[in-house]
Amino acid sequence: MGLRLWVPLGCFALLLAPPGAAEFTPSLDSDFTFTLPAGRKECFYQPMRKEASLELEYQVLDGAGLDVDFHLLSPKGETLVFDERKSDGVHTVETEDGDYMFCFDNTFSTISEKVIFFELILDNMGEDGEDQEDWKKDITGTDLLDMKLEDILESINSVKARLSKSVQIQTLLRAFEARDRNIQESNFDRVNFWSMVNLGVMVVVSAVQVYMLKSLFEDKRKSRT
Repeated sequence: MGLRLWVPLGCFALLLAPPGAAEFTPSLDSDFTFTLPAGRKECFYQPMRKEASLELEYQVLDGAGLDVDFHLLSPKGETLVFDERKSDGVHTVETEDGDYMFCFDNTFSTISEKVIFFELILDNMGEDGEDQEDWKKDITGTDLLDMKLEDILESINSVKARLSKSVQIQTLLRAFEARDRNIQESNFDRVNFWSMVNLGVMVVVSAVQVYMLKSLFEDKRKSRT
C-alpha cells in the first residue's frame, strides 16, 4: 500500500518513467493523498496482469474550483478514460499485462494548487489463488474433517472481502469528510471577510450621515458687530 517514487532518468536507465511518476507495489488496495501544484501534471504507474480488474476512484479534496483533469492510459498508450475538470470520478477497467498510467493534470490553473485523494482496488491478480493452492498441498488428512477445506477457504475469503470493503468505505468516508471540512473552512473565511466589509461600509455610511445631519443644523451666516 506504500508509494515508491521512481528515480529520474539520469540515475537508472531501466526506469523510463518521466520525473514525478510513481508506482504502487502489488496489493489489493492502495490509497494516496498528495498536493498537485498549480501548472503541474503528476502521473503514476500500476503494473497489472491479464484478465484482472483495476478500479480507481479519485476526489479533489481542496483547491479553487475543486476540479482536475484525469487521464487513464493502457500499456499500449491508448486513452481509456479522460475526465475534464471534474471533482471526483470512479472508473473500472479490465486489464492486460503491462503498466497502466493514470495522470492528474492541473496545468489549466496558474494560481491554485489541488489536494487530491485516490484509491486503487485490484481484483483477480492471481496471487491469492496461488497461496491457497500451496496451503492445500501442506494439509493432509482433510477427508477426516467434518468441514471441507473448500468451505473453510470460502468462509475466509468471504470475511476477507467484507473486511476489505469496510476498509474501503471508511477510507472514502474520510476523504468525503476532509473535502467537506475544507469547503466549510473556505465558506467560513468568506463569511468573515464579507462581514468585515459590510461592517466597514456601515461605519463609513453612519459617519457620513452624522456629518450631513450635523451640517444641516449649522448656522453658516456670519454675525455682524
